[in-house]
Amino acid sequence: MNFVYTNHAKENLVERKIKKEDVEQAILNPDEIFKGKKDRNISHKFIGNKLLRVIYKKEEKVYIVITAYYTKVGRYKKWR
Repeated sequence: MNFVYTNHAKENLVERKIKKEDVEQAILNPDEIFKGKKDRNISHKFIGNKLLRVIYKKEEKVYIVITAYYTKVGRYKKWR
C-alpha cells in the first residue's frame, strides 16, 4: 500500500512531532477504527499514555492521510 500525505497532514506531522511510521502503523494496525465524515476513516493507536488519531481516506491502493494528532486517551473514552 502507498501513503499520500496532504499538505495539511505534512505540516501537522512536523508541528506535532509525529513520525510517519506511527501514522502508518495506526492505519495498518489500529487499536480501534471508526467511520468518519465524508467517507473518511479514523484510526486510533495507543502510544504510551497518549492516543494517536489519524484521519484518512482509502482510495484503491492508496491511503490519503488528512491529519493526525495526539490526544488524551480519556477524551474519546466512549470508544474505549
